[in-house]
Amino acid sequence: MEKSTYTPLGFGITCIDAAYVQHGMACFYLLEEGRECAVLETGTCHSVPALEQLLRERGIAPEQVRYIIPTHVHLDHAGGAGAMMAAFPAAQLLIHPRGARHMADPERLVAGAVAVYGQELFAQLYGTIVPIDPGRIRQMEDGETISLAGRPLQFRHTRGHAEHHFCVWDEASRGWFSGDMFGVSYPWCRFPVGDFVLPSTTPSQFDPEAYLASLELLGSVAPQRMYLTHYGALDYSPAQAQLLAHQINAYCELARAEAEDVGQLQQRLSDYSVALLHQFCASLDEAELRRLLAFDMQLNAQGLRVWQQRETSA
Repeated sequence: MEKSTYTPLGFGITCIDAAYVQHGMACFYLLEEGRECAVLETGTCHSVPALEQLLRERGIAPEQVRYIIPTHVHLDHAGGAGAMMAAFPAAQLLIHPRGARHMADPERLVAGAVAVYGQELFAQLYGTIVPIDPGRIRQMEDGETISLAGRPLQFRHTRGHAEHHFCVWDEASRGWFSGDMFGVSYPWCRFPVGDFVLPSTTPSQFDPEAYLASLELLGSVAPQRMYLTHYGALDYSPAQAQLLAHQINAYCELARAEAEDVGQLQQRLSDYSVALLHQFCASLDEAELRRLLAFDMQLNAQGLRVWQQRETSA
């Protein structure tokens, strides 16, 4: 394994590239405390070899992995959970109660993703989705805490991106493993003046009011850092939370204005995001920015359209 596939972050936390689409797109985390380990997020089954190689390099036995913890069941976060549970026989899967059944029986998750991507691309992106023995699945309630060799990890339900999403608070590092709830900030989003964060409003459970409430919850404990799945550690500041909230409100206004045409909405979201990014670095090439943003803008527009239609019919 190349050294560039993982980055030690301090506090016993290592960021590992998930080998999803391209380097720097998605990651997951190994948390070591004493002789026990937890894996937060899983990537896909393609992510497992990098984790196993890292454990071998550090002399960590598979039996020392106590917990596998996806923040939600979207396949870039939980697609590798079954493969990891098979690789680590002593591990327990910790999951939101609304996501547990999909981990035991992933048929609906797979069918939905195949319908979007097609069988060939699905296999390329996600490989095999392995079901998990229900007896090894623990549903985590809001506010519940576990101990990793005496290190507390607290679970808070955080709606807004998905109904089955939680974030995990690590008091030792004063950091949140935030899944998609503190947006995305790829390596190209980091600038000398600050880090740009982009909301994730992907289909189909985006809820702006819940999203804003979850941002307030994450900020209420005065965190020092966020461990993003897309991508890597981010020093927390209230200004970033405000930037995300500002974008959520603007997204909703754009969705209401472009009520019929999802393609036009995607264009408007891209225009808006490019303008924001130019505030961080005026010299950025616009065509390159639009290329880099295209995947997220497409998904965000689709999620906003589902939300807008749901709001209209309510």
